[in-house]
Amino acid sequence: MAEFRYRGYTLEELQKMSLNEFAKLLPARERRSLLRGLTKEQKKLLEKIEEYRRKGLNKPIRTHCRDMIVLPCMVGVTIGVHAGKEYKYVEIRPEMIGHRLGEFALTRKKVEHSAPGIGATKSSTAIAVK
Repeated sequence: MAEFRYRGYTLEELQKMSLNEFAKLLPARERRSLLRGLTKEQKKLLEKIEEYRRKGLNKPIRTHCRDMIVLPCMVGVTIGVHAGKEYKYVEIRPEMIGHRLGEFALTRKKVEHSAPGIGATKSSTAIAVK
C-alpha cells in the first residue's frame, strides 16, 4: 500500500508543522476557520487529546464539537462525536485530515419501513383481526 500524503506531505511532516503552516494547505473554508482561531470547545478537545496521548490512554474521547477540523495530531484517536441523540464513535485515520468531525457522524438514520398496518388501505379494513 502506498504511503499516505496530504498535498505532498507525509503524516510525520504534517505533525511537525505549526497550526498556521498546516492551515495554508487546507481548502479555503477550513483554512479561514483555523486562521480565525479555535473556539473554547475546540481548544478543550485538543487539550484532552494531548492528555490522552501523554498518559497512553485508549478510551474514546466524547465531544459535541462537530465543527472541529481533523488535524494531523488527532490521527489514531477514537472520538465519540455527538449526533443529536447518541455518540457515534469515529477512529481518526490520515485520510480524514482537513475534514470536519461532523461529516463522519451522520445525524439522520435511514428510514426502514415495515409492512403496512390494518386500515392503511381500503382493502385491509375487511381483513378479520384475530
